[in-house]
Amino acid sequence: QVKLVEYGGGLVEPEGSLRLSCAASGPIFSIEDMDWYRQAPGLQRELVAGILTNGRAAYVDSVKGRFTISRDNAKNAVYLQIDKLKPEDTAVYYCSADVATSSDDRHHRYWGQGTQVTVSS
Repeated sequence: QVKLVEYGGGLVEPEGSLRLSCAASGPIFSIEDMDWYRQAPGLQRELVAGILTNGRAAYVDSVKGRFTISRDNAKNAVYLQIDKLKPEDTAVYYCSADVATSSDDRHHRYWGQGTQVTVSS
């Protein structure tokens, strides 16, 4: 069973930084898109950043210039560097990836359990 586990959430003061990590494990043949989503209380889950296998990244406008997504294909890992945190960044952050478990398998979307990021003074 493919499993994604996030690390690195916590309580941070405004203007602080965090680095979230997510590692995929299990029977992995290949991973395509790797993404970070977040869900704040009372709001829908939103895509904040995504990265392709070749490293090409995209961001939602509200985080451009503050969030940086990266990945290590050898480690099946994706990272999210979050700088200049704002209270409105408070949310549960989820990593997600399109994973194939064999050469005969198509890619399926998998999700981590989420990690809480709270921005408060």
